[in-house]
Amino acid sequence: MPEMTRYEHGVPSWVDIGTADPAGGVSFYSSLFGWEAQDMGEEAGHYTIVSKGGRQVAAVSPAQDPGPPRWTTYVNVDSVDEVARRVQDGGGKVVVAPMDVLEAGRMAVFADITGAVIAAWQPGNHLGAQLVNEAGAFTWSELATSDLEKSKSFYSAAFGWEWGGGPEYAEAQVGGRTVAGAMARRPDLPAEVPDHWLVYFGAADVDATAKEAEALGATIVAPPMDIPGTGRFAVAIDPQGAAFALFTPVTDGD
Repeated sequence: MPEMTRYEHGVPSWVDIGTADPAGGVSFYSSLFGWEAQDMGEEAGHYTIVSKGGRQVAAVSPAQDPGPPRWTTYVNVDSVDEVARRVQDGGGKVVVAPMDVLEAGRMAVFADITGAVIAAWQPGNHLGAQLVNEAGAFTWSELATSDLEKSKSFYSAAFGWEWGGGPEYAEAQVGGRTVAGAMARRPDLPAEVPDHWLVYFGAADVDATAKEAEALGATIVAPPMDIPGTGRFAVAIDPQGAAFALFTPVTDGD
């Protein structure tokens, strides 16, 4: 079901973007996805939670580092501190040490063993996304890595992920359910682009949504294309330089 009331340990549960122009980010994505925005105030660093139909789906915040803007995936965990220890033991780096976020929960941000950034979330009052797998909501996270086998071992140790899928596209699994994807980075990616997690949002019509994103100032870097038996997707760079993807799943009538 797309409405969420709890997440298991190891399941991606939230996404946010840090940008030098939060107001511009809110404007772009709200226009594209029909989001409603709520600035959580100065005490929360003007972290702005966006909702779809009254249900929280993501957030936009001021950039916390000098690098380019990026969407960050948060994985629901039972203990952020324990995961931070496992990340370090596994060869990763703790970028933001475990910290409480008011009464919302506890978080940390990591760079994995090849440098891709991901975060962990231990919920308090904030569950994570209340709506997923619908148009305008978070639907998937996908790792592009320079060493797929090393990354799989790292995430198994950090989050307890098991792995399915195939040699070219691995599927992270929790309790036998696929929760994320991982693949070797494309050889044509510029060297200055680090290994990374790509966040996908649902779209009722990928082609139409990609055209709308372009009209709003985004650049389409992977035009709409089919994944046989799975769905249709496109990849875009938003007006401030952050990558995101769009996805429409195959339906029974397709």
